[in-house]
Amino acid sequence: MNRESSFANSDTLVVVDRSRRRRNVIIAAVAAIAILVAAFVLFSGKEKAPAGGDAAAVQVPTVTVVVPGRSEVSRVVTASGALAARHDQPVGVAGEGGMVRAVLVEAGAWVRQGQVLATVDRSVQSQNVAQLAAQVQVARADAALAQNEYERSEALVGRGFVSKADLDRKKAARDAANARIRVAEANLNSMRAQLGRLDIRAPKSGLILSRSVEVGQVVSPGSGALFRLAENGQMEMKAQLSQQDLAYIHDGMAAKITPIGTDRSFPGQVWQVSPTIDANSRQGEVRIAIAYDPSIRPGGFAEAKIESGTASAPQLPQSAVLSDDNGNYVYVINGKNEVERRSIKIGSVEDQGVTISEGITGSERVVLSAGPFLNPGQKVKPQLQAAR
Repeated sequence: MNRESSFANSDTLVVVDRSRRRRNVIIAAVAAIAILVAAFVLFSGKEKAPAGGDAAAVQVPTVTVVVPGRSEVSRVVTASGALAARHDQPVGVAGEGGMVRAVLVEAGAWVRQGQVLATVDRSVQSQNVAQLAAQVQVARADAALAQNEYERSEALVGRGFVSKADLDRKKAARDAANARIRVAEANLNSMRAQLGRLDIRAPKSGLILSRSVEVGQVVSPGSGALFRLAENGQMEMKAQLSQQDLAYIHDGMAAKITPIGTDRSFPGQVWQVSPTIDANSRQGEVRIAIAYDPSIRPGGFAEAKIESGTASAPQLPQSAVLSDDNGNYVYVINGKNEVERRSIKIGSVEDQGVTISEGITGSERVVLSAGPFLNPGQKVKPQLQAAR
């Protein structure tokens, strides 16, 4: 060890350890350096904070916007509704009824006017017809006898064998006999008509939609419809339209009908527009005629697109139109370059773009894309793109 010894006048020995003092000096120097480094880092971080804020300001996203304006587009009114037969005719019992003996057609069959659909037991009515036919024969025989007697009496009047009064009575008897023939024939024809009404016949040519009768069933005029018939197989869609859209629709307009569950569309034509609006739903009914097709099933649901002329409206690319649980919307950029959500109503969707019927006027700056990555109130830097 490096030690230094010294003696004082009092002869006291003092020993000084220089290595320990050097170690303390080194520790103090290292601590001072650490304090300086921490202070440097602290103050340098505070000086760079404004630079970080400037970077955040530079990171305002740039979005492409378009001012769509207004253009002349085909006005297409979209509606939904039920499919049905245009003339749905119930077919029931026209006569007194009875027990059904045979059912000759099934649902889905095409029938012609007057074709027998089902027959009812006629055993009693057939006997009545036979009885009345016999009465007609009796009446005709009586009339023939009366005619002969009248002719003989007429021949004897000139010879004085028969008086004029007797001749008049013979004539009256003959006329009465002829009248009884007509009465008997009328009764016979009436019974035959009743017998004929025991055949349930198609009132028009068309398609049998449903059958609700079975062999052995007892039917009567109060039994209701036994068959339902679509006249000539013609179908229709009963579309429900809002009061606003109904104002653009009139008879004769073309339409496209797409039944739910199929991608096929069928041409149709508006043939009736409801003159009234439902007080509860504020909707009116438009009836669209459709030619028969096996895919058109009454009772089903369909969507209709009715071409109702042209209109001036904004048109946007599909990328600008967004949708969520609250409906369709677009993002527009206000005067402060902030994002605003704007709810819209879509008119039609074509290859050229989406027609906006309500929600914007066409003078707004609409975000063209990147809408899903924006939030209302967010600051952006709009970049205008020319409308197509």
